[in-house]
Amino acid sequence: MLRDEKAKDSDVGREADSWTSQGRLFPDELALRVVWKWIDGRKRFILDGFPRTVGQAEAFDAGLEERDLPLDRVYFLDLPEDTIRERMSSRLTCSSCGAVFNEKFHNLSSGATCPTCAKGELTRRNDDTLAALDNRLAQYREHTLPVADHYRSRGLLHMIDAAPGRDAVFHTLYLDIKEEEAAK
Repeated sequence: MLRDEKAKDSDVGREADSWTSQGRLFPDELALRVVWKWIDGRKRFILDGFPRTVGQAEAFDAGLEERDLPLDRVYFLDLPEDTIRERMSSRLTCSSCGAVFNEKFHNLSSGATCPTCAKGELTRRNDDTLAALDNRLAQYREHTLPVADHYRSRGLLHMIDAAPGRDAVFHTLYLDIKEEEAAK
């Protein structure tokens, strides 16, 4: 959502980028504005990386209730910090299409041509520096981990081991959602 807003060069996209490029979480109000802009009019959705604070979670819960949209479940992708560091410090993004790659998993390097669109150059995001990552992990521990407790207390939290990688996580999520749908 944010990348789309940034690509559109919208006010909210520029405002969000001014926060994330420094490795900082942006204000709850801004996050909620972006999310509601995307969700409104939908009956089903999957969000990744939101909410990131208990304040966002509480406001999001209230907004869902106002819209009569039940929250089925919340997934917590569990990954040790050393693995997070390794993956984030080797992340590359296409300057043209926004596709994301990992230097080690995909055997690519910064400056290479994007294998997806064959137009853009693979670069590191402004917020993928080690200093920004240290800041993001500290904010994650302080602000985002309590969100897991918020949804755990409501019986909505499902833990997923993210160490096996993207494809395995996707498969686990797919099977869980499929099972949930079959139970309805």
